[in-house]
Amino acid sequence: MKSVFIAVRVSLLFMIVCGLIYPLVTTGVAGVLFPKQANGSLIESGGVVIGSELLAQNFESPKLFHPRASAAKYDPTASSGSNTAVASSDYAAAMAESIDALKQENPNLTDIPADLVTVSGSGFDPDLSPEGAKAQVPRISKETGISEKSLNDLVDQLSKARQLGVFGEPRVNVTELNMELLKQVKL
Repeated sequence: MKSVFIAVRVSLLFMIVCGLIYPLVTTGVAGVLFPKQANGSLIESGGVVIGSELLAQNFESPKLFHPRASAAKYDPTASSGSNTAVASSDYAAAMAESIDALKQENPNLTDIPADLVTVSGSGFDPDLSPEGAKAQVPRISKETGISEKSLNDLVDQLSKARQLGVFGEPRVNVTELNMELLKQVKL
């Protein structure tokens, strides 16, 4: 019976330490050392939260860069990728439809980056490849009157390299890109 009381006391001690103290301390430390990330990497404009660097948003205006397609319809509470197998006829039909829609919106597009027609694994990936963003430049230039060179320079300026030089792929955050673009153009 004595060993049962010891086991209960040790269990309670570990529940308090691991379930209460440790999470509170790590949350506090994260909030002090990384306040932006600890609060969801929110993007503000004029003191108003307009989104997060971590979640894609749907931009439909032809004057703005468009993100990857979202299987969750850009709803962060409904994260989901596609369960469609690459070898299925449904997937091939969906890709053909995505390619047709992309070509209709961007008629001069000849080389199609995969991230413009495929859905991200989470359903709301906020980043595009620099090539995916640059593929949209002719459309945006035509719609806004901003030169293609200026738009390509903007994409280059906001592009991020591989993490630590090896992890991931070069990328550009579509929301940040559009925020900078909105400073130059009125919708």
